[in-house]
Amino acid sequence: MTEAITPIRRALLSVSDKTGLEALARRLTDAGVELISTGGTAKRLRDAGFGVRDVSDLTAFPEMMDGRVKTLHPMVHGGLLAQRANPEHAAAMAEHGIAPIDLLVVNLYPFEATVGRGASYDECIENIDIGGPAMIRAAAKNHADVTVVVDTQDYDAVAAEIEETGGTRLETRKRLAAIAYGRTAAYDAAVSGWMADAVGDRTPRRRTFAGYLSQTLRYGENPHQSAAFYLDHSARPGVATAVQIQGKELSHNNINDTDAAYELVAEFDPAAAAACAIIKHANPCGVARGPSLADAYARAYDCDRVSAFGGIVALNRALDRETAEAITRIFTEVVIAPGADEAARAVFAAKPNLRLLLTDTLPDPEAARLALRQVSGGLLVQDQDTGRLDPASLKVVTRRQPSPAELDDLVFAWSVAKHVKSNAIVYAKGGATVGIGAGQMSRVDSTRIAARKSADMAEALGLAEPTVRGSVVASDAFFPFADGLIAAAEAGATAIIQPGGSMRDAEVIAAADARGLAMVFTGRRHFRH
Repeated sequence: MTEAITPIRRALLSVSDKTGLEALARRLTDAGVELISTGGTAKRLRDAGFGVRDVSDLTAFPEMMDGRVKTLHPMVHGGLLAQRANPEHAAAMAEHGIAPIDLLVVNLYPFEATVGRGASYDECIENIDIGGPAMIRAAAKNHADVTVVVDTQDYDAVAAEIEETGGTRLETRKRLAAIAYGRTAAYDAAVSGWMADAVGDRTPRRRTFAGYLSQTLRYGENPHQSAAFYLDHSARPGVATAVQIQGKELSHNNINDTDAAYELVAEFDPAAAAACAIIKHANPCGVARGPSLADAYARAYDCDRVSAFGGIVALNRALDRETAEAITRIFTEVVIAPGADEAARAVFAAKPNLRLLLTDTLPDPEAARLALRQVSGGLLVQDQDTGRLDPASLKVVTRRQPSPAELDDLVFAWSVAKHVKSNAIVYAKGGATVGIGAGQMSRVDSTRIAARKSADMAEALGLAEPTVRGSVVASDAFFPFADGLIAAAEAGATAIIQPGGSMRDAEVIAAADARGLAMVFTGRRHFRH
């Protein structure tokens, strides 16, 4: 049985984003559709030579109050909401001279973009659309009779269906109505979230989060899980805003790991030193600073060459040829950097499956943002961990003070530990990680695992002793017992950075003093679950 077609004879067009407007209007006009429009959209269409009727002619009221009032009128909403087959609705339309509107094409004032560019409170308020969402919701509710289009990428398909059939199919209208309600929901979420922030409400009574589909993924963490990637309209540089220069389509795990890598490498100011972070399963397996990217990459790679295979590489400076050649010597899934020169791009072009992502800049590690996690029946929402260490705030708790070199490494190791799954232990020496223990149920186990990996790496490199000898160590939370500190000392660490705050701090400090270690407390932990 052929699906019934609802004819399109009259369309109302009112768009902020005028991409593709004239092309759509031409196809509608050629199909015999009457055009009604508002304000700037009507002017744009007239300037392009189209015959268009103003909404004010339809309503017999002029646009007023700086355009705030123009479509909120029964002549508009009656034309959208009337059920064509309902005799009472038909009688009301006839009595009041309301003509049906069969197609609504609306996109909304650019509220998200206005907020994103840091506009004033009053300007943001003026970019809250009222008439647009009202019309969209009306048309979507009445999708049995009305077609609603809110995204420019749907113009071609809708126009083609009208050209083919003279109208639209019910299945098309249902699909477009679902898209329309998703758009108004996302719009309201953006407005309510912004207003809550503006009045300083950190825990609003109702909170909604919205995203825009960027990519349907092949699968999720595992092949039996479906997945998709959504964007949230924020301008934060990273995997969501990067341009993919080459390589296979990003997977769910690629996106997650690349985000972790770029957020970590952003901790290190590119003006101070080049930095590289190599990530595997959202944990760093090597991080280093250096005078050049090539040096930083080599030192990060030497932390754990086994784990670096098939990893994600993030850089804090534009990629150069020497670094590109070093990276491509082993299998690497993704490289992300704030730029790449032509020579580096040419090196990567010889590895067509390697994904190269480029951004304009690094994310600000101190910029406030929210972190979300779904649990059964709800969402956990918290501020992202943007805490950074002021070396002047450190409290030395041992008899021995850290040397300047140790202090520099302690701050470096602490910055890395913030991005390691808890329980996190990071050994560092000379501005590079030399052992990382992540995600263990016991802190002492993380301490020993990191030291063992260092020993394995030293053996592979033909070194006389493990690289943790003479290193410093960072612990993302306090040592509940002295055993973890003792294990670090036995591995060869000379200085410790940790939050402090344990009931057994005195015992831990005594253990450090007994072994001639320097230890500093931060007063702040960095759990990462």
